[in-house]
Amino acid sequence: MPKNIIAEALLEIAEGIESGSFAKKPRIGLTILGSEHGVENMLEAARLAKSPSHEVVLIGPKQENCDLETHEVSSEEEAHKKMEELLDKKVIDACVTLHYTFPIGVSTIGRVVAPSTGREMLIATTTGTSALNRVEGMVRNTIAGVAVAKSLGIEKPQVGVLNVDGAKQVERALQNLIANGYDLEFAESARADGGAILRGNDILQGVPDVCVTDSLTGNILMKMFAAFSTGGSYEAAGFGYGPGVGKDYDRNICIVSRASGAPVIANAIKYAADLVRGDFFKVTADEYKAVEGACFDVVLDSLQPKKEDAGEKEETVEAPPKEIVTDSIAGIEILDLEDAVQALWKEGIYAESGMGCTGPIVMISSANHEKSAEILKDKGFI
Repeated sequence: MPKNIIAEALLEIAEGIESGSFAKKPRIGLTILGSEHGVENMLEAARLAKSPSHEVVLIGPKQENCDLETHEVSSEEEAHKKMEELLDKKVIDACVTLHYTFPIGVSTIGRVVAPSTGREMLIATTTGTSALNRVEGMVRNTIAGVAVAKSLGIEKPQVGVLNVDGAKQVERALQNLIANGYDLEFAESARADGGAILRGNDILQGVPDVCVTDSLTGNILMKMFAAFSTGGSYEAAGFGYGPGVGKDYDRNICIVSRASGAPVIANAIKYAADLVRGDFFKVTADEYKAVEGACFDVVLDSLQPKKEDAGEKEETVEAPPKEIVTDSIAGIEILDLEDAVQALWKEGIYAESGMGCTGPIVMISSANHEKSAEILKDKGFI
C-alpha cells in the first residue's frame, strides 16, 4: 500500500477520534471574489466557519498567510466555472457563492432566524424562478422548501403560505395534492383566525418551518431579516439565500449576497455542510417522487391560464444549434421572458432564459450580445 494512502488513513482515524465522528467530512467551496465588503470579508467568513466537521476550500486569488486549500482564479466568471468543475468532479460537495445565475426551474431556499423568537425558518424561495407562472412557481417552491427542511432533519415540516397575490390558489393546489395522497402538513397562523395563510406577524415569530412565497418577495424578506439591525448595507444575521433546488438539479450551490457579512457567509457554509450530511440530493429526489405520485402535473396544469381559441395555431420555433452562453441581457419582464428567447431564435440566435440577482435575463453568447440587444429593443422587450 502506498505511503500516502496509509498516511491519509491514519489522518482520517486521528480526526475521527478528535471530532467523535468517522463520517467523511463535507468539503465546502467558497468563492471569494465579488463581495461589496472585499475579499477580507470572505476570508473572515472562512475562518469563522472552520470546524472539525467540515472543510472549507477557497476559490479565488491565492492569499498570503492562508492555510486553506485554494483553487486559483482571477475573476468571478472564472470562479463560477471552477466551482462547477469542482462540483461535477466531486472535489467539493457544495459551494457558497454570490451573483450566480440559475436556470428557470431552480430557485433557492433561504434560512433565517425569526427576530421575536429566535426560531429558525426557511423561506421558499429567495432567488431564481421555479416557474414562469407565479402560482405554479409557489407550489413548486413548497416542494423545494419541504425537501430542504427534511434534509436538515425536520421530519414533518409545517408549511405556511405568505399572504401575497395568488396565496389562496397555492393553498388550494396544495390541498389537492394532500387529497391525492401527498404527505404535507400546514402550519397554523398565530393570528386569531388561524389558517395556513401567513401574515407578517407570523414570519416575525417564525411560525412555520417553511414560509412559501414568490422569489422576489422572498428576496426582500431575506434582506430584511439579515440587515434589519445594521441599516441595510451589511447583512449580519441568518444563513444566506440557500441552495438552488429543482427537479433533477444536481449541484449544491448556496447563495449569499454581495452585502452579506462574514457571519452570514460562515453560516451559509455550515448550511451547505448540513445539507451534505442530510443527504440533500436523495431527500430531494424522494420528495419529487412522492409529489409526482399525487398527480403533481395535473394539479400544476390546472393553474395555467386558459387560452382563448385562436384562429390559427401558434407558430412553433425551433432552437438554433446550441452555443455556450456567457453574456446576459436584463430588463425583461418575467412573463415576456420565453417570448424574448423565441424572438431571438426566430432570428437564428441561440438564447436561454435565466434568473440573475436583479431579475429575469436572456443569456446569449458574447458574439451575439449587441445584435440580440438590438432585436429585443426593436421588439419592445427591453
